[in-house]
Amino acid sequence: MKRTTLAMMMTLALSTTTAVAANDWKEGAKDAWIDGKAETTLLLNGNLNSFDINTDVKNGVITLTGKVESDVDKALAEELLENLDGVSRVDNQLTVMADKNANRSDDDNSALKDAKIATVVKTRLLFESEVSGTSIDVDAENGVVTLQGEVDSDAEKDLAVAIAKNTDDVTKVVDKLQVAQ
Repeated sequence: MKRTTLAMMMTLALSTTTAVAANDWKEGAKDAWIDGKAETTLLLNGNLNSFDINTDVKNGVITLTGKVESDVDKALAEELLENLDGVSRVDNQLTVMADKNANRSDDDNSALKDAKIATVVKTRLLFESEVSGTSIDVDAENGVVTLQGEVDSDAEKDLAVAIAKNTDDVTKVVDKLQVAQ
C-alpha cells in the first residue's frame, strides 16, 4: 500500500512538472520567434541603425533599449514592431541622442515624417503574405501615400490600399496600382 501511494505521488509530481515545463517552453519559443522577427524588421529598415537597438521579449511585450539619433527614429522603431504578429505591446525605452532634427524647419520635419510613413507602409506590405510587396513602390508626401506597381488581382490591390490607409499619419492614399492581365 505504501509503495502504491508513493508511486502515485511520484507520478503526479512528475506529470505536473512536465506540464509546467512544456508550457514554459512554448512561451519561451513564442517569445524567441517574436524577438527574431523584431530583430529582422529593424535590420531590414534602412533608416535605423539596428546595431544600436536591443530587443527583449517577454510574454509578447517587446522592450526596446539602446540609442537612436532622433525622436523620429524612436517612433519609427516602435511603429515597425507594434504590428508584428504576437506582439501585445512595445515598451519603448530607447534613448534619443542629440536630436539633430530639433532645429530643422517644418519642411524638413515633414520630409522625415513622410519618410517614416513610406517606410512603415512598405514594411507592412512586405510582411503581408497575401501582397507582393516587392512589386509595389510606396511614396509619401505631406501624409499622402501613393502606391504604384503591378499586383496579381483586384483583391491584392484592395488589401495593399487598406494596409496603407490603416497606417498612422496617412491622410490619403492615391492608388496607381495595376492588376496584371
